[in-house]
Amino acid sequence: MKIVVLDGYVANTGDLSWDELSQLGDLTVYDRTSRDQVVERAKGATAIFTNKVVIDRELIEQLPGLRFIGVLATGYNNVDLVAARRNGVTVCNVPAYSTHSVVQNIWGHLLNIVNSTALHSESVRNGDWSQCQDFSYRLTPIIELAGLTMGIYGLGSIGAEVAKIANAFGMKVIAYTSKVPWQLPGYIMPVEKKELFEQSDVLVLCAPLTAQNKHFVDAESLSWMKPTAIILNAARGGLMDSVAVSEALAQNKLYAVGVDVLEKEPPTADEPLLKAPRCYITPHIAWQSDVARRALIAKSAQNLKSYLEGKHINVVN
Repeated sequence: MKIVVLDGYVANTGDLSWDELSQLGDLTVYDRTSRDQVVERAKGATAIFTNKVVIDRELIEQLPGLRFIGVLATGYNNVDLVAARRNGVTVCNVPAYSTHSVVQNIWGHLLNIVNSTALHSESVRNGDWSQCQDFSYRLTPIIELAGLTMGIYGLGSIGAEVAKIANAFGMKVIAYTSKVPWQLPGYIMPVEKKELFEQSDVLVLCAPLTAQNKHFVDAESLSWMKPTAIILNAARGGLMDSVAVSEALAQNKLYAVGVDVLEKEPPTADEPLLKAPRCYITPHIAWQSDVARRALIAKSAQNLKSYLEGKHINVVN
């Protein structure tokens, strides 16, 4: 059986092993694959794996021997699920492999923002403390989280873990969720969308991107927020209208934003958030801890192994 990984480099830059996949068939791993290379490279393959390479109907129909698409990620909006199902192709993702890694990134952004950690560290490195007349100084307000309200959109494994930590910090936790109150721990209060934006001192986006929630954060919803509010997004860039968010920051209608994702990745030079004030961006690294990447590869191999044994797990179509 021929197995092809189309874009394996980001998940495994050479520091990890693909052995668990190679044991299942004749494996070829490509660092990167452009759209016009997909059919040539996947020709004759029973199983292909993609992280971000788009596998649409046109490509699927040109690969008649294809029976399995493994997504090297939790999000699977880069695969045409309807076309795959219509052509007898099973699509599997890897849920919850990076929960702790992503939660850690979210809180890293928040703690950097409320303490201005990077700013003060750079100031000290530049000699400002050595030349200070006082034993202590601050360049920005230091914000205490206890007593503030954290709003969460999306209460899957990541959102639930973020909420647990917020509660430990002494924050009030609210959530816009399809879950009913009896399904939630006592420290999470479900609210409607407008209430989420109005009440949140910190708004965390943890939901998958769908056609229905694209630009969940837009000019209208931003107008409901406090000018002291913070937005964090390690889910999908499309959940935010980056033009509206950058304008809110520039007009001081929003205190700060911390994101690990953008609508277009890598971003173009004209991406508004790149130049927005008080916007802290990391390059989609929330999922990239060594532990998480190792789990991603192992669980991807298990998805294929289970499929071959007729025990379908993590099937999304």
